[in-house]
Amino acid sequence: MLYAMIDIGSNTVRMAIYQIKDGEAELLMKKKHLVGLAAYVQEGIMLQTGIDRAVEILSGFKAFLAQFGIDNMVAFTTAALRNATNSREAVGEIERRTGIPIRIILGEEEAEYDFLGAIHGLAASDGLIVDIGGGSTELVAYEDRTIAKKTSLPMGSLAFRTKYVKGLLPTSEDVETMRAAAREHLKAEKDFAGLTYPELVGIGGTFKGAAALYRDVYGAEGPMEVEKLDELIDRFEFTGKITENMTISLLRAVPERMHTILPGLVIASEVAAFFGAKQITYSDSGVREGYLYAEVLKEAK
Repeated sequence: MLYAMIDIGSNTVRMAIYQIKDGEAELLMKKKHLVGLAAYVQEGIMLQTGIDRAVEILSGFKAFLAQFGIDNMVAFTTAALRNATNSREAVGEIERRTGIPIRIILGEEEAEYDFLGAIHGLAASDGLIVDIGGGSTELVAYEDRTIAKKTSLPMGSLAFRTKYVKGLLPTSEDVETMRAAAREHLKAEKDFAGLTYPELVGIGGTFKGAAALYRDVYGAEGPMEVEKLDELIDRFEFTGKITENMTISLLRAVPERMHTILPGLVIASEVAAFFGAKQITYSDSGVREGYLYAEVLKEAK
């Protein structure tokens, strides 16, 4: 069976096509569009231009799938559409215009899928998984490979960029404002207060970009040192001019995320500081893989 999954995120809208056979899934291809839906949310409302953009992308995906007769499909959306005050109306219009049913995944559900996607590739029995999306950040503490605590925070790389940064890259003042905002969100999570983790597991696009920029600057593979992530923030802060070396690194490592990578790194830095972490390991599995394990493969067995 061929199965298509569409993830309508705050930064990107992605489609993945899998072959489901004997209870296993093989990824055949991915397509994505960097839409930045979170930037279309103003005063809590998803603008009509954002709805139109989502309709355009989903209609293109649907036409692509129709060429190959792929009828098995699921579409879900996370923070950008979930958190808008007109969420139901916006999703309803997108469904009517595209003919694609869309499931709104709640924050805690997203955290669960993050865990299920990531845990398959993790050796440690205990730890903390962090997913910094465009519009929200999910934290999942796990013990004995089981979720112990989970939460979704209303802070994300694109949301912070839209709210706190005027230019392509943030100034030092912008960085401090974002740090203060991130600390306030983290302090509100009483269930996570006092927990410490020497190493975090980072999943999702922000950490993928962070790992790429880290490799480009430091030439290092493996876990990222939090101290060096803070150095990256200092290195790429806007001080009046974007240097040639900065341009080369950004274009080579994060061409599609250069406007959101520093806000994402700031959130990562503050999450690490909150839990006393010294290292962050990037894992290339997350909400889509978790949804696949929990909802698709379960039904296929």
